[in-house]
Amino acid sequence: MPKSRLRKKKSAIYTPPPPVGGRKKGPSPRWVGSAVLGLLGFGVVWLIVAYISQADVPIQRELGNANVLVGFGFIAAGFALATQWR
Repeated sequence: MPKSRLRKKKSAIYTPPPPVGGRKKGPSPRWVGSAVLGLLGFGVVWLIVAYISQADVPIQRELGNANVLVGFGFIAAGFALATQWR
């Protein structure tokens, strides 16, 4: 049986391909963490006050059942900002 040809090694050192995309983003500013906690906390406090006072607070009185949307809106904004934290 005939012997197959031997392959030559191209290079013994691995060179990774060049990076694809833009520049690497640095760490977030210090205010992002505080803003995340502030938005989440304010949303929870808004919901608690709305349920305990039965929306009898002046601002919450006009909103009625929309207080739930406002509270969860602040919480959602906190989660959305948390995705940008590095």
